[in-house]
Amino acid sequence: MKAHTFSAEGQIVAVSTSRRKGQKKSNLSECELIKDEGFEGDAHAGDWHRQVSLLAVESITKIRDKGMDVAPGDFAENITTSGIEIWQLELGTRLGVGREAELEITQIGKECHDRCAIYHQVGDCVMPREGIFARVLRGGKVKPGDTIRVLTAVRARQGSAGQTHNTENTNVRE
Repeated sequence: MKAHTFSAEGQIVAVSTSRRKGQKKSNLSECELIKDEGFEGDAHAGDWHRQVSLLAVESITKIRDKGMDVAPGDFAENITTSGIEIWQLELGTRLGVGREAELEITQIGKECHDRCAIYHQVGDCVMPREGIFARVLRGGKVKPGDTIRVLTAVRARQGSAGQTHNTENTNVRE
């Protein structure tokens, strides 16, 4: 069986924030990531493990294919990516975003307590399965068109009972 490989580099499609939780985010031409905080002015910024949310445009396309007119920011994600399968990355993976910023993946997916409007309209939402969350290790400006790249990958190993464990950091900066 052939091992699955993924691109270690992609592009930022959109950068989005909102002042209040529970609403779509507005797309910006540029925004500042603040170390240990999140995006400047975003309702989800703060001293916790979900400072920044990311979703791939490829995931958004799955909902578009079901007939919904959705766009970057509609799932309340801060960063929309393209060309990098972020849903395949493991906890602890470090990502370079733009020229300076660095993120560490802290959560993959989320529990959806109250089904969002998208779920009610099409019976599905990708954010709980394919969205990822991160904390900001190093701040910097981020804008659409910037590169997003895996700096340190965490490889998963199958445990004896089929569980997945994060076991090895692999530096991919070279």
